[in-house]
Amino acid sequence: MNRRSLLIVLAVSIFVYSCKEDDTKSCTMCSSPETMDFEVCEEANGNASVNGQDTGTNFEAYISGLEAAGANCGN
Repeated sequence: MNRRSLLIVLAVSIFVYSCKEDDTKSCTMCSSPETMDFEVCEEANGNASVNGQDTGTNFEAYISGLEAAGANCGN
């Protein structure tokens, strides 16, 4: 493998690894008397998702709204 090929492989590897880091998300379980337990996750864009569906709402605002409506959410 020549030097140019090695540099290309290294650059692609760094790019793929750095993109993989962006996919991390944190999730919390929520429950309420009206629903079964469910998981709310914070996506890379800062929005909340439920069952993999982006709600279009900021994670913190979404959790606050759920708790104001009587749900219990925690890690």
